[in-house]
Amino acid sequence: MAGIYVHIPFCRKACHYCDFHFSTSRDRQREMINAICRELVLQQDYLAQEPVHTLYFGGGTPSLLTADELHILLDTIRANYALQADAEITLEANPDDLSENTLSVLRQAGVNRLSIGVQSFSDAILESLNRNHDARQAVDAVRRSRAAGFTNVSIDLMYAIPDLSMALWEETITTAIALGPDHISAYTLTIEPRTYFGHLASKGTLIETDEETAAAQMERLADLLAAAGFEQYEVSNFAKPGFESRHNRAYWEHQHYLGVGPGAHSYNGVTRQWNISNNPLYIKAIRKGRVPFESETLQRADHINEYLLTSLRTSRGCDLERLRLDYAFDLRADRMTYLENLRNLGLATLHESTLQLTRKGRLLADKIAADLFVSPTEG
Repeated sequence: MAGIYVHIPFCRKACHYCDFHFSTSRDRQREMINAICRELVLQQDYLAQEPVHTLYFGGGTPSLLTADELHILLDTIRANYALQADAEITLEANPDDLSENTLSVLRQAGVNRLSIGVQSFSDAILESLNRNHDARQAVDAVRRSRAAGFTNVSIDLMYAIPDLSMALWEETITTAIALGPDHISAYTLTIEPRTYFGHLASKGTLIETDEETAAAQMERLADLLAAAGFEQYEVSNFAKPGFESRHNRAYWEHQHYLGVGPGAHSYNGVTRQWNISNNPLYIKAIRKGRVPFESETLQRADHINEYLLTSLRTSRGCDLERLRLDYAFDLRADRMTYLENLRNLGLATLHESTLQLTRKGRLLADKIAADLFVSPTEG
């Protein structure tokens, strides 16, 4: 089972927090789509004809694609990969792009899951983030998506934002719940150096939210969503029963995936590769029949550590038997003192073949995973 990620590197404007690869200049958008299609052909052996069960259009802003561009991409994928009839096909969208016509185009093309970048239902917060939509547009976009027939709708929210009070955060959460999405992702604001917020922080004019406030906002989110019937199946992701993101789940479980487009990453179980994050150079290389990427061959320690890092963020936890069989690593035997300490602190539960972090423990998932990492000499 494998997945494909398509990176659409264009946005209408730059959000103040975003450090993903994108351009606000769309003059070469069609050239880029043609180049991505060419890369799809060039990379068709990367997944060794594995069945493709998930397809994800991310960015950037994939909802900027024209109907023709979306169809060209999908036709190329279907012609060169074993895209399954029941594949989950997700497209990230900004609320201001989701007109009735656009939604109809997406449905007809085969998109069956929407991930709507709402971030907040507060106009003041949205303005501070430099988002291109307001609260009313966000509400309307979710409602129109349902009216258009989408039965799998996810909303992205953001917390730990400067000036986001607990009352305002609760209002955003309750508004989101009232709209009836199937899935909610909530990400803590991280101040990255190459962003406008990073620039303000470097000058001392942006006060970052402290860890205690961020943790309290996440805890409140988890409480309210649990009461509304959502399961927190990963640190940042909540779903109604049957609506987990199959694509993201595949990442966390170390399934193989191909990423196409500038800045996209790929993993086939042996190597990891990442494309150049430069639109003109990417197009130039593809025109010459060459995919411009760097790669690394993963060692045993890399596989173990990455599986620990991703699996411990999920409600399913870390499969100890998989570590033992696939990588000859007995976590229970090698780290028992540390594991017992986690259990005594109420941070984890340890079963015969599974290590699962508690909700409290998942707030520290990255640190716990790092503590369990093996060194290259062990690997």
